[in-house]
Amino acid sequence: MGGNLLEKIKCVVWDLDNTLWDGTLLEDKAVSLSPQALRTIKTLDERGILQSIASKNDYSHAFKSLEQFGISEYFLYPQISWGPKSDAIATIVEKLNIGMDTVAFVDDQPFEIDEVRYSHPLVYCIHADQIPEMLAMECMQPRFVTEDSRVRRQLYQNDIMRNQAEDQFRGPKEEFLETLNMRFSIRLAKESDLRRMEELTVRTHQLNSTGYTYSYEELNILILSPDYIVLVAELEDRYGPYGTIGLSVIEIKSKIWHIRLLLMSCRTVSRGVGSILLNYLILAARDAGVLLRSEFRHNDRNRMMYVAYKFAGFQTMGSEGEIEYMEHRYETVQRMPEYIEIHAPAAL
Repeated sequence: MGGNLLEKIKCVVWDLDNTLWDGTLLEDKAVSLSPQALRTIKTLDERGILQSIASKNDYSHAFKSLEQFGISEYFLYPQISWGPKSDAIATIVEKLNIGMDTVAFVDDQPFEIDEVRYSHPLVYCIHADQIPEMLAMECMQPRFVTEDSRVRRQLYQNDIMRNQAEDQFRGPKEEFLETLNMRFSIRLAKESDLRRMEELTVRTHQLNSTGYTYSYEELNILILSPDYIVLVAELEDRYGPYGTIGLSVIEIKSKIWHIRLLLMSCRTVSRGVGSILLNYLILAARDAGVLLRSEFRHNDRNRMMYVAYKFAGFQTMGSEGEIEYMEHRYETVQRMPEYIEIHAPAAL
């Protein structure tokens, strides 16, 4: 099971002059917000697609206009300066921790589109004339709109507040993490989780052991099967919930548990929780008296997950093409971080 579903856009980056609004801010007495752009912005937000800005303008003047139009809150990490828009997009991608191939850029100037396309050929470029068609584009239509989708912008805004607090904190990172009062929950997946689970397999690439995508229907079969355990992980702290941020599919045999998929949302990377689900599986398999094996499919994005496997004590058994087969022999088991409160089934 598991195939490749079509890559969807995770973030739309907007130009301002003659794109988001009609007119040029520094030349016209007044600019007017495009009704079509406003409708598109609100609908994309409801679908869980993030949005930002790459505009050559005076920052204070432009941002004040966004506030006056009542839309400033829709844009994460807006880049408003006189530098190249390709640099602005690179900054946005880095801060959101997403792939360049999940970004769309909207602008009215062919020169700006060509400059971005030359520097970032994976970015999907859209001329402002196409704004009325954007919502109907397949790449802008997630298969499901989950509860996590509806609040995705708020989840990222919470992350911004966490990062600001961390920047202002004086002391070791572990001490800052202790102040977050994190609660990490692991539980068996339910039917109500299926849409978010499919979404996770489609959207998550960095902390992903195989890169497999699973459909709603495939996942439903797995959670009902006695031959599989499907787990989901959730995280919250004093700034609010992160939502459902982890998923694992384990094939159960009499003496062997085989991890077919393990993934964690990239939003958890800086919180030191990326290996908790993996360590939980190691301890649960050890206590159940079974071998724990996993396959790992190497790609150009998931080295961080590979490091987590090796650090957790998995040893290579062999490989076949880009797939590496690993086993944990319980010679070393990492301790769970003390700054996180963990809730999980006592046994599987």
